[in-house]
This record gives sequence, structure tokens and C-alpha cells, in this order.
Amino acid sequence: MEHLDISSIYADNVFNDESMRRYLPSNIYKQLRATIDQNKPLDPAIADSVANGMRLWALEKGATHYTHWFQPLTGVTAEKHESFLNPMSDGSVIMAFSGKELIRGESDASSFPSGGLRATFEARGYTMWDCTSPAFVKDNTLYIPTCFCSFNGEILDHKTPLLRSMEALSNQAVRLLHLLGKPEVERVVAMAGAEQEYFLVDKELFDQRLDLMLCNRTLFGARPPKGQEMDGHYYGNIKERVMDFMRELDEELWRLGVPAKTEHNEAAPAQHELAAVYTIANIACDNNQLIMETMKKVALRKGLVCLLHEKPFEGVNGSGKHNNWSLNIYNGPSLLDPGKTPADNAQFLLFLCAVIWAVDEYAELLRASVTSPGNDHRLGGHEAPPPIISVFLGDDLTDILEEIETGRPSQLRQGGNIEIGVNAIPWLPRDTSDRNRTSPFAFTGKKFEFRMLGSSMSIGTCNNALNAAVAEILCRIADRLEKAEDRQACVRELIREIYRDHKRVVFNGNNYSREWVAEAKERGLPCADNDVDAAAGLVCTKSIDLYEKHGIFRRKELEARYNIRLETYVRTLDLEARTMLDMAKRQIIPAVIGYTKYLADCVCAVQSTGLTVDMSIESSALKDVAAAGAQLKTAVSKLEKALEKAATIEDVPERAQAYRDKVGTAMAALREVSDRLEMLVSKEYWPIPTYSDLLFQV
Repeated sequence: MEHLDISSIYADNVFNDESMRRYLPSNIYKQLRATIDQNKPLDPAIADSVANGMRLWALEKGATHYTHWFQPLTGVTAEKHESFLNPMSDGSVIMAFSGKELIRGESDASSFPSGGLRATFEARGYTMWDCTSPAFVKDNTLYIPTCFCSFNGEILDHKTPLLRSMEALSNQAVRLLHLLGKPEVERVVAMAGAEQEYFLVDKELFDQRLDLMLCNRTLFGARPPKGQEMDGHYYGNIKERVMDFMRELDEELWRLGVPAKTEHNEAAPAQHELAAVYTIANIACDNNQLIMETMKKVALRKGLVCLLHEKPFEGVNGSGKHNNWSLNIYNGPSLLDPGKTPADNAQFLLFLCAVIWAVDEYAELLRASVTSPGNDHRLGGHEAPPPIISVFLGDDLTDILEEIETGRPSQLRQGGNIEIGVNAIPWLPRDTSDRNRTSPFAFTGKKFEFRMLGSSMSIGTCNNALNAAVAEILCRIADRLEKAEDRQACVRELIREIYRDHKRVVFNGNNYSREWVAEAKERGLPCADNDVDAAAGLVCTKSIDLYEKHGIFRRKELEARYNIRLETYVRTLDLEARTMLDMAKRQIIPAVIGYTKYLADCVCAVQSTGLTVDMSIESSALKDVAAAGAQLKTAVSKLEKALEKAATIEDVPERAQAYRDKVGTAMAALREVSDRLEMLVSKEYWPIPTYSDLLFQV
């Protein structure tokens, strides 16, 4: 294998700082750099110079087109490619790209979800350059990260609210730091990094499953004899075919400047993970979108299909996307770094308590930020946190806060060193941060890990919610400090009060236990266990007031997103239900009929011989299959009726509830019968690849 020099290819296709220095005039470079670093308004006067430099760079990289790359509310990215080609009057052409084309593009906004913000005839929408996220060349096209809004300025994407929330968070964090005696701090940034889980399945087997092709998850499938019970797949040897995929994936991502760092087998067969180093939140969001897109593309080249659905296989571990979030001084240290003596680090404890308060205060919003039809199948399973949001701090930090609250001496239960009794192996300092993989929101040392996010989702939504919530709490803390005569004493009292009033959300135990569910209810913690109920957290009064106060969303924009959530839920279940009916009628029922006939023919053939033979096996099998076949027909009929009735309901929330309660129940009943038949019908007759085929033939 040819040696790959990572340093020589990393960010090779990115218009990064090095490229900007080379292709932009020095004064233009400095102005653009000030916009990026200091969050200053972009001067339109420099746009033509930047566009010219970006064009020259892109042409050298083989680009023939450019596109404004944006993130509409579809869950995927969107792009419209324009050629650099500009015809001249003499019949020749030049390769041109203007500042106007760089800064703003137009798109048909009516073709993307708006939640009722726009009529279908109001087509015009705008894409606007996000200069803080670098442009890049991919597939002979210059990709320009952009925001997306309607003609009237309504937000229609994931990027714009994320950027607004980052600005709100920075403003309040800087304000607080100034009150704490750090006037030199000018900017604070939210940092994020996603751990992307996914499945790889063989393309030929994938093509034989209509449910995977249309819905990205299996709607039928009996549990295989082996899943992840033997714990042999997690961190196990990576198969050669998968390793080949990972190598090519890494190289493509590195060329795009995506810091893909860690990759390994996950818990379930055919399940894997890729983690990127966390960076500034909006760039991390763009990076994760690139990761998901590149995974799908590279997999197809390898004869594989990458599944990003949260639960592609029932009864098998699903896929999440842990979101690592932190708060850093720009180009400086983390504000969530406890240091060597966290008990004496008042700044750290204050910011830590601000996050605890934010998670408790805005639990409904944070829960709404990670809800999706796919995540419904995952949350609450033992591969994912429960739908109850709690914070894990670890015993040491909890003890410190308990001491501050009560005034009693702390009894640190951990710390010290780990020694395993082998002289040749050195001792290790005991890590006192994250030791609880069941927690939905865990402190993991300098950062929090929000583990409820589903694998197919944009990280923009959960990060804008988290940023907004923490911004509001920092604002309240700063308000208090501004009025204090003795700020040091006020800081100590704030830490004490915040922990006392919001420690109900702190839980260091087993989040999977039934006891915790009961205890969480006693503590008054909210628990929305499905997408329809959880989505309401987006439009509760508390959430609306928060977003409007900090200029992130207007009420009508939140109401629109709520409607989109419910419409997406309905459309998802409608598609899944219709796919189930198609597979049941055109594949499974004919297979059952064929196998029933085969068994009946066997019985008749033996009986026709006149011999006295024990036919109990054949007869029993025939009766079982015929009985289950009749149940299958009944289940199909019930799903058809439930679907027909639910589809006629005009009220969107009521329709979503009907799909959840009636259609979803009928789908589960149909699946139960079909999966039972899969274990009764001969493999030669069963029309679709089984779980064993899909999970172990890669």
C-alpha cells in the first residue's frame, strides 16, 4: 500500500487561511480575517476581490462550477450548481465569478419545508455566504457554505439559528467574564464535535429490501440468532472490506479539512463509528454534514450502503450521534476546564452551574431538539439514553457542589492513582469525569457530551437550543452580578443557590433502571417518550420567550418548525406503512401461499401412497403457517383501515397523534405476525434477505 502523507493532503481542497493569504490582496485578507475572528460585519466592498481570489484557487483545483451549499429543513443538504462560464459577444467564453454571486444566491424556497410560512407560489428564497465556514472544492465544484432564508427573511435552515445562538451565547459569556475581572476577552465560541455512528450493509442485499431502499430501516425482520450478545464486535478487529472503506473515507474527509480522528466497530454487528475533533460549532455542523454525505458516496463505490437511520434493525443496537459541546474563549482555553483544583476554581464552577441550570430550566426544549421519528425507536433502548434529561457530573464534582451548598466538608470518593499490580506498567491518574455511559448529558472533562441526538440528524438543532439556553442563564447571572456590591461573595452565593435549586437534574446512577424512571418523576423531571409529545417543547411559552429574547427565532418561525416536525412524523409513518403494505401484499403473502402449497403438496403426496406414515411434522407445519397466514391477512386489513382513517384528519397535531397511536400500533401488529412467519417459512421461500444476511455478510 502506498504511503499517505496526511500533512500534505490535509485541507488540500479547502479555501483556508493559507489559501486566503496566497490568493487575496493583503488588505482584503485582513478585512476578511477580522470578520471571521472578531465577528465584525462583512464589508460588501471586498466581495469582488474575495470572489476573484476564490475563483482562481478553485479553477486550479479543477472546479468548473460553484454552488451555494445550504442546510434546509429536510435533514439533508441542498445545492444548485452554476458554471463559472460566461459567454462573450464574440462567441468566446471567460471563467467569471462576482462578489454578488459569492454573497447571495437565489433558490426556489417553495420547494423546501416552511411549515406554512410561505405559499407555494411565493417561490423566491435567498442563500447568503457564511464566511466563517471555509469554502471547499468537491467533485469539480466550489462549495460555498451559506444560510438560507425566504424572500421575507424567515429562517428556512439549520445554520442561521445556530449562528444566531452562537452570537447570543458569546455576548452573554463575554459580559459575564468582564464582570469576573477579564476585560480582555472579546469573544467566546461554542465548540462542538459529533461522534457519528452508522451501519454498513452489502449493496446487493440492500437492493432486495424495499424497506431499506425507501425508508432506510427494516420494517420486517425476525431477530437473528446472534446480535451483539457476545460483545465481540465492539472495538473488535475491523473487517478488510470495512477497513478499505474507512481508509478511502478518511482520505476524502482529510482533503476537505474535516478532522476525522477516531474510527472503530460499534456494539452491533455491521455497526461502526467515526468521530471528528471538535471545533467551532457552525464548522462542526458543516463537517458532520460532509461526513454523512461522504460516507454514503464512498460506501457505494465499495459495493456497500451506509445506513444512517437511528434504528435500521429492530432488536439490534441503534445508532446515535454524541454531541460534544464546550464553551471556549476564542483561540483560548475552555471555560469548562476544572483545572487541577476545581474546588478553588470559582469561574469554572459558575459556568458549570450555569449549564446545570440551563439543562434543568429548558429540558423540554433540549428534548425537542433531538426528537425525530427515527430517534423514537432508539431512545429508551439500552443502546441509548432514556427520554429523561439528566446531568452526570461524577462523584468528585458533585461532592464539591454539595459541600458548597451545605457547608459540610467534602468527602471525595475518587481521585488518586490506578495501580494494577504489574511493575512494568506505570500507574495512571484516576479520571474522575465521565464514568457513566447511560447518562444523556454527561460532563466528560472540559466539555459536556449530549448523547440523545440521533445518527441522521443535523447537530445544528441541538446546539442552537443548548447555546440559547446557556446564553439566557449567563444573562441572568450577569444581571445579578452587576447589582452586587461584593462580586466574589455573590459568585459563591450564586453557585450555592443554583446547585440547590437545580440539583434535581443531576443524576450519577444508572439511567436505564426502572427505579430512575420513578425517581425522575418524583423529582418533577419531564419525560416525553415519543416524537409527537416531545416536539411540543419547541413551542411552549418558555422556549418561545427564550428564542425571541435573544433574537434567534420569531414565534411564527418556531410554530412553523413545530408544524414541520409533525408533518415529517406523519409523512415518515405514512411512507413506512405503505411500504409495509406493499411488501406484505407483493412479497410476503405470495411467499406464504407458495410455502403453504408446498407443505400441502407434501402431505397429499405421502397420503396418496396409502402408506401409514407419521405426518405430524408436516401437518403441524402446515397448520401453523396457514394460521399465521390468516393472521397476516387480518393485520394487513387493519393497517389499511388505520392508514385510511388517519390520512383524512385535517388538524396536524391530531393527525400526528393518530399516526402514532393507530397506524403505529397496526404496523407493529403486522410486523409481529410477519416476523413469526419468517421463522416458520423455509428460507428458500422467504422473499427478502434476513437480519443474519444483512448483518454478517459484509
